[in-house]
Amino acid sequence: MSTGKSLKARAVDLLSRREHTRLELKRRLAPFAQEGDDLDAVLDELAGKHWQSDSRFAEQFADSRSRKYGSRRIAMEMRERGVDADTIKATLSGRSDLATARQLWLKKFGQPPADAAERAKQMRFLASRGFGMDTIRQVIKGSDDWPDEHDGDL
Repeated sequence: MSTGKSLKARAVDLLSRREHTRLELKRRLAPFAQEGDDLDAVLDELAGKHWQSDSRFAEQFADSRSRKYGSRRIAMEMRERGVDADTIKATLSGRSDLATARQLWLKKFGQPPADAAERAKQMRFLASRGFGMDTIRQVIKGSDDWPDEHDGDL
């Protein structure tokens, strides 16, 4: 083995800073794997000791990203990081995008669209943040019904 850190030590060092998915760890550790090192065995050991957990990563990732992004974007980013579909579904079930979308819309625009071009602009903004069309329509359509004074419950 080389004189540098072992794969396990590197993995623990990475995990001590933040949660990582198995795929992320594998990608980060692969350049340091020497011939004869079994990277999958190290990752299995870390998962077995609950030092690494894709579901824990998914929960923390969704919590941090859900303030700015919708479920669709969060799910896409989790897939890119190697989180399986069942974990993504379980993590995002029960989360409502409507309140987040309304909050972002109010901060960015704060008033109903004046014309079709403005409406399209507002819809594109919310779509780029990962909100579905049903949510986008509710936010933009519902803006006419909101009171002028916004309570903190939006």
